[in-house]
Amino acid sequence: MADDDLMTVAEVMERLRLGRSAVYDLLRSKRLTSITIGRARRIPYGSYRAFVASRLEEVA
Repeated sequence: MADDDLMTVAEVMERLRLGRSAVYDLLRSKRLTSITIGRARRIPYGSYRAFVASRLEEVA
């Protein structure tokens, strides 16, 4: 996936093994960024990767 590819909330839920409310909490807290197209929210793959990388750095 390229950094500018867009993921749905459901795809992020599946990859992180989190529930819908947990993913929306990450979006509200700006730990994950997203864009809205109409009523659909999409998360850039680069934002997802940056979030995972920052979590890995925190535990290292």
